[in-house]
Amino acid sequence: MASENQNTGQSDRASDGKPIDVRDGNRAGFRKRNRRITILLPLLAVGIALLAVGVVAGYGIAMRRGSPESPSSSETPSTTTAATLWTCSMHPEVKLPKPGKCPKCFMDLIPLEEDSDDVGPRQLKMSREAIALADIQTTPVKRQYVSKLVRMVGKIQHDETGMIEISARVAGRLERLYVDYTGIAVGQGDHLVEIYSPELVVAQRELLQTWKARSSSTTPQRQSAEATLAATEEKLRLLGLLDEQIEQIKDRGTPLDNLTIYAPSGGIVIQKHRNEGDYVKTGEQIYTIVDLSRVWVYLDAYESDIPWIRYGQQVEFATESYPADLFTGTIAFVDPVLNEKTRTARVRVNVANEDLRLKPGMFVRAMVRSRLAAGGRVFDASLAGKWVSPMHPEVVKDGPGKCDVCGMDLVPAEQLGLVPKQPPEPPLTIPASAPLLTGKRAVVYVQPDPRVPVFEGREVTLGYRAGDWYLVQGGLQEGELVVTSGNFKIDSAMQILAKPSMMSLDGQASLHVPEAFHRELAAVFAAYLRLQEALADDRPEEATAAWSDMREALAAVPTETLDRQVEQTWQPIRARLEGTLADVPDPPDPDLLRERFEGLSQAMLQLVDTFGNPYRQTLHEAYCPMAFGNRGASWLQAGDTIANPYFGHQMLRCGETRRQWPAAPASVPTEEDSP
Repeated sequence: MASENQNTGQSDRASDGKPIDVRDGNRAGFRKRNRRITILLPLLAVGIALLAVGVVAGYGIAMRRGSPESPSSSETPSTTTAATLWTCSMHPEVKLPKPGKCPKCFMDLIPLEEDSDDVGPRQLKMSREAIALADIQTTPVKRQYVSKLVRMVGKIQHDETGMIEISARVAGRLERLYVDYTGIAVGQGDHLVEIYSPELVVAQRELLQTWKARSSSTTPQRQSAEATLAATEEKLRLLGLLDEQIEQIKDRGTPLDNLTIYAPSGGIVIQKHRNEGDYVKTGEQIYTIVDLSRVWVYLDAYESDIPWIRYGQQVEFATESYPADLFTGTIAFVDPVLNEKTRTARVRVNVANEDLRLKPGMFVRAMVRSRLAAGGRVFDASLAGKWVSPMHPEVVKDGPGKCDVCGMDLVPAEQLGLVPKQPPEPPLTIPASAPLLTGKRAVVYVQPDPRVPVFEGREVTLGYRAGDWYLVQGGLQEGELVVTSGNFKIDSAMQILAKPSMMSLDGQASLHVPEAFHRELAAVFAAYLRLQEALADDRPEEATAAWSDMREALAAVPTETLDRQVEQTWQPIRARLEGTLADVPDPPDPDLLRERFEGLSQAMLQLVDTFGNPYRQTLHEAYCPMAFGNRGASWLQAGDTIANPYFGHQMLRCGETRRQWPAAPASVPTEEDSP
């Protein structure tokens, strides 16, 4: 109540204690308010006048511009200006009215560019910020010659044309063997063995008799005696005597007790068939000598790689003994018959071996780089205008002549079909990361106009794969921009926005396979992934077990229910897998397992490219550029965290992911669903 009295206050006190009349203060406040009103009234009048002038001026401007309609007074700025939306570059379905974090991946939201331009049902428009954050990259389609790398394995063998058999030309007893063990290197003219032969002694006596008869013959009989002497000398030559030995017998006047057999050419004695003191019959073998200055390398080419193997191609290979050295040779023969068990063809490579470092029996890893032209034809421009031996293709000269080995006439390389008469057109190519592969279909995303951030899905017809490139047979033109990074993100965004996905065009795949086929394929992938994980974790025993499991899973894949198209597609891939899985390494050898795992991975990549991913996890293609002496190698793995099977714990995270295949839908059973 005291406070109310103070507010209504009939009396109050000043700071000096004297009472103050409140009514006097009210009168003072009233006078001050009157002064403020007096000042504000003119200003308010001026503002109203300016507002009126602005309205009139705006109306006049609108009229001068010819506006047929004036904005209604009921419209507000919120109805004429569109509100800015914010979206996520990884999840374009997220659209929020204000900036912040994406509720799905917690990335910073970016402004959504609203554009009235309409896009087609298979097109997607993205903002510049979304393109940058999603790392969308494009590459132009171009024509170029590309190289396809074909890898093969094999062994070194001796050159069959350089093999010589030393045999007894007469029956007798081996009195002495100068070469008494295998592996000895002999030169041309070196003595090998001494043989005693009664038949040879008789032939020498005939020579001495005809020699004396010729010396004592008169002129009329001399011609006949010389003919008899010549026949006797030729008989001794056929029995293995040299001209020097025949002259020695004439000079001595008595037969030689033992005949010395000399090496007709140099080489290595690889077999000794008889021992000293043995009796031999005419024609029985004593030694086998091989000239190792030239060797043959027999390689196994998979059925799918045969189109890239050509007569006369250069081959590079390495051995276990000299892993840092690269040897070269020339393909001289391709077996016309395929091995039905391994589904491979033998390829023979002629290799010079002057330093004798290459030894028969060595295991080799070889590479052939085939240069491809339009249509996938093998094209080697280095042989244009050259002359080649049809029997020995390693003999190549700049002009006509004779073969240094067999003496045959050289022929133009164009005549042998090694080089086309006219240089072929380069093929149309795109990077291997551009197409999305589903069965036998391939789709790419193109940017029709580099100035407009719109991407369009398109189905293309692909040819062969050559390293990091695909040959294009249809669907693209030179110079068009194809997406090489971020194409999965574009396709996912189209699915989220309820647009047709190019990965499942018309909702159907090109290859229709039974459910049992997919289920057993999933078991093959499961065993392969266990093998990859075991190698990455340095567990060779478990890797060997997974190797056996994968072979059993492959044998269980049914083929009786496949249609003709699917079966023709599946059989070459299955044969390649069976050939790689033919032998289980025992005992577990990590190095050997990793070597064979490379070939197995190439076959699995071909499998997933052809039939898609039957496994219920996303598969990634990973690549390590340092594997096998910086040659590089790829593999498949389930997660996107690198687990390198070629180095294990030594360099577990060495590599990068290149491609991925989405997981199979839940309707596709896996081995986890098996009872």
